[in-house]
Order: sequence, then structure tokens, then C-alpha cells
Amino acid sequence: MDDKKQIRLQILDLVRKYYAATPTQPFRPGKDPVRYAGRHFDDEELVHLVDASLDFWLTAGRFCEEFETGMAKYLGLSQVLLVNSGSSANLVAFSTLTSPKLKDKAIRPGDEVITVAAGFPTTVNPIIQNRAIPVFVDVELGTYVPTLEQIERALSPRTRAIMIAHTMGVPFPVKEVRELCDQHNLWLIEDNCDALGSRYDGKLCGTFGHLSTFSFYPAHHITMGEGGAVATNDEELARIARSFRDWGRDCYCSGGKNNTCGKRFSQQFGTLPAGYDHKYVYSHIGYNLKVTDMQAAIGVAQLKKLPAFIEARKSNHAALAAGLADLDRFLILPKAPPKADPSWFGFVVTVRPDAPFTRAELVGFLEARKIETRNLFCGNLLRHPAYENIEHRVAGTLANTDLITSNTFFIGVYPGLTAPMREFVLATIRNFTEEKVNKIW
Repeated sequence: MDDKKQIRLQILDLVRKYYAATPTQPFRPGKDPVRYAGRHFDDEELVHLVDASLDFWLTAGRFCEEFETGMAKYLGLSQVLLVNSGSSANLVAFSTLTSPKLKDKAIRPGDEVITVAAGFPTTVNPIIQNRAIPVFVDVELGTYVPTLEQIERALSPRTRAIMIAHTMGVPFPVKEVRELCDQHNLWLIEDNCDALGSRYDGKLCGTFGHLSTFSFYPAHHITMGEGGAVATNDEELARIARSFRDWGRDCYCSGGKNNTCGKRFSQQFGTLPAGYDHKYVYSHIGYNLKVTDMQAAIGVAQLKKLPAFIEARKSNHAALAAGLADLDRFLILPKAPPKADPSWFGFVVTVRPDAPFTRAELVGFLEARKIETRNLFCGNLLRHPAYENIEHRVAGTLANTDLITSNTFFIGVYPGLTAPMREFVLATIRNFTEEKVNKIW
């Protein structure tokens, strides 16, 4: 073994020892925070990160390729493209469907795209940024996803696509929605950023759509710090998506490679000179949204732990649901729709309008005791300043979406949540409700 390799092994061994030396202490209720989400890692992630840094390959490299291959195998899809965030993944996925390479199937300005207002803004932003028209449908309380009937009622002659998230890990009726898309010749983009590992009718979410997206932000099921991915089983869509991700170039060579197509200097594009270097031909107005190899290295370690992470989320969610079941007269508790097997992102609670307390009061009580809460993202997106004047259409009403805006929040179920933390959360919510009920009685 050469000296350089030996030194690398010594460095990585020291990283493991460094992690092992990190002090731990028991959870102190009311003093230590109960996070709504967060990174969950051990020495493997640190070793991968340092290993990648020693290569000093600062853009996408060997770990990126390893992650894309591993993720594609997990999903059972042919193509996974890493990007720098879940939001970028949504932008790349939707922009892919506007490509002139798709000819009459391309989404054009003025086309309608069905989505929901009760979600995360960057599911909707790419629709607006590409000058298509979002059509908003309401969601159901408890599941926080739309029904097939709500989506069907939103169809019009201008509808060209459906782009909806599996909110908080809860699958919308994606199998039936894909069948609807096939029937009406529509595109389907699954925003799977909150739902890695969720299943519908026994099949992994993120595998039904023409394209699907994922996020690896620290709050999500696995993390790279910042990071995301676009997945598809369609080779043409994958090539277009890669172009949008990689500056808009027509060339599909991976980093450090040349002349993969064998025609680098022998083609004609537009009005460029014949034989113009294919590596510098641009077929889309794209971006640079690649991930670094150091981020991907963390993801490689995290992906191996995904099954355990999913089980921990399900276990934490089940414990919270069981502990709060008898409070359903005051709280709308989360539920899974038929055929859905969620890999839960959080534990969503809606305070009933006739409850003897408000969301603000309950959230304030929890936060004062260092139990983190979050609203269900933006509530009604159309009530935010940035979206007040966008061109859009609402199919039906957004009554539930408006209730979510005023009455809904969520708490954590991520793998770092321990049994003492869960017990403290349950006791705190029960103490609050008992105090409020006793005051009335």
C-alpha cells in the first residue's frame, strides 16, 4: 500500500474516533429542543464527506454517480439526475416539459397545469416561471392531498399537465391520476420531495409520473445538506432534463468526458458553422444546478440507511397518533387515504374550528416548551404577497385550504425523535387541552 493511501485510511480512522468522542446527554424536557426535523447521521456520513474532500473534486464526480445509480436501483427507474435542491428539481422537471424537442407535446405559455395551493411554493413556481397557468384545487383535511374527483373537475381543454406533491409524505391517488393523464394525453410530475419511501397501491411514489422530484434538504428523509434529484424512466426526458441542469447545453457527456456521441465535431446546429464543437452547443435556456461530490458522498451514506429512517418515521408517527387519539374531538388528526402507505414527513394537526382554543394558543404553548412546530407550508399560496396577482384559475373552492392557513401545523416524526421526546410532546399537548377544557367546564 502506498503512503498516500495509508495516510487516507489513517485520516478516515481518526474521523470515526472523532465522532465516537462526541459527548451525548439524556434529553431534558423543556430545556432541550424537540426538533420538527433535522439531519440524522453518524460516523459514516463524516467519513464519506472527508473521503470526498480529500479527492478535491469539487463538482459532480464518483460519489454523484454512485448515488444516482443507487437511487435509480431503489426506485426501479432507469434515470436519476442529482441537482442542488428539491426546488431546482421541480424547476428542471417542469422546464423539461417545455422543450421544443418534444414538439407538439411541449407545454407552452398559456397552457394550464393542475396543482394545489396548500403546499410548498416551489411546486408551483416553475409553472408560473414558464408562463403556464396554475389551476388550483382544494385538498382534504386529515390527508392534505386532493381526491381524484377534485382533480378531474379541474380539467379543461387547455390542461396539459398535473404537478402535485405527496404532501407531508401522504400519497395523493397517484395511480388513478396517472391513468387520468394517459386518458387525456397529459404530463404528470410527482413532487416526491416530502415522500421518499411512501407507497401507493404497493408501489413506490415517485415512480408513477413521467418525471418525479426529490429533496435532500436536512428536514427530508435523507439529506445532503442541500440537494435534490429528478427521476424518470424516459430516456428522452432524462436527456432534456440533463440539458436544463447543465447550462442548457445539447451535449450529454458527463463531467470530464469528451465525445460520448462520437460526433463532437461533425454535426450542424442552427446557423452555427458546420462541425461546431458539440460541447458548446446550447439547445435550451438552462442553468447550472449540479450538486457537489461532497454533498453526494453524504447522500451515499444516507441512502443505505433509508429503510431504517422510514421505519423510524412510521413508528414515531404511530406513537403520536395513538397518544392523541382521544383528542380527536378537538383536533383533526392525520390519516392515510385508501391504498396509501405514507413515509411520514411530519405529524399534521388541524385544530377544529369549534375547539376551545386556537392554533396560535396551542403552538405558543408547545414552542414555549421548546417543542418546534411548523405551519403546513404556505397554507393558501394565493394569499401570499408574491402570488396575489398571478394569472391562475381556481377549480371549485379552497375552503379547506383556507382552514389549513389558520388552523393547521405539524410536529416532528424524524428519526432523531426519541421515546422520551415523544412522551414529552404527548404530555404537553394533553396538559394544554386539559387546562383549556377545565377552564370551560
